[in-house]
Amino acid sequence: MRAGVVDCGTNSLRLLVADVADGRLTEVGRYNEIVRLGEGVDATGRISAEAMSRAFAVLREYAGVCADAGVERMRFAATSASRDAANAEEFFAGVRAELPGVEPEVIDGLEEADLSFLGATAALTSTSTDSLGRALVVDLGGGSTEFIAGQADGAVRESSVSVDLGSVRLTERLLHGDPPGVDAIATSAAEIDARLDEAQAVVPLTDIDTLVGVAGTITTLTAHALRLDGYDRSRIHGAEMPVAVMLAACEDMLMTPVARRATLPYMHPGRVDVIGAGALIWSRIVRRVVVGSPGLTLRTSESDILDGMALRLG
Repeated sequence: MRAGVVDCGTNSLRLLVADVADGRLTEVGRYNEIVRLGEGVDATGRISAEAMSRAFAVLREYAGVCADAGVERMRFAATSASRDAANAEEFFAGVRAELPGVEPEVIDGLEEADLSFLGATAALTSTSTDSLGRALVVDLGGGSTEFIAGQADGAVRESSVSVDLGSVRLTERLLHGDPPGVDAIATSAAEIDARLDEAQAVVPLTDIDTLVGVAGTITTLTAHALRLDGYDRSRIHGAEMPVAVMLAACEDMLMTPVARRATLPYMHPGRVDVIGAGALIWSRIVRRVVVGSPGLTLRTSESDILDGMALRLG
């Protein structure tokens, strides 16, 4: 069965076209556009007309891609920004117009976590003979971050939580300056730590064998740590990073001015102004988890909620 799945997040609008059979996924095409749907939602509670317009233009393109690829089944799932917006129904009416026959869904944080865990762990375990053991998957988005712990073999989720912590949300609220000053970083770090306390009350961040980071912020930081000449998905997916190297890459990205970030060969233009906040969030998460799991392995996965959605459709 050929599936087309769309993940509508706070920052990105992504499409995966894949063939699914017998619980396995074969990618046909993967597309990612930054539309910043959540721009200003944290402050106004509404999706702006400009953000909707950007999203609808991309969905029009995605509809053509799916038609040309012969997609048989589709699913559209919206996450943090749409959960928070008072005018979400107006946005969904536009989605229905651009993707006829597809009913948009707002998935809650727990389903988002389940799908992310399935997508990330299934991809890594299918390409490696090494067991991931007890894994913690972290899906760091623009408006929310999901923490999912469980046994990677068989994708057995044990606990999960979604917290209001993301690169766009933190940039708009607290992390100001180019580069940010000491006070802004300290205030932002305190906010991150408070959200991590909230997450840790639900998901134990200890006794982890493998910490798996997914989504664009973490894959871009991995490219930065690897010092790639361009965005190379084949080198990023499954990459095993020394903790110290990743933390150094996060610190460097945080303190790199926006104009310099824009010249990095693996940087998506729509991520330039918010990835400093993402770097600070990821560094605080890694530090927190390492304290309770000092021998963990740090991995990056290019497969995430999209892959989980496609697998569930199959």
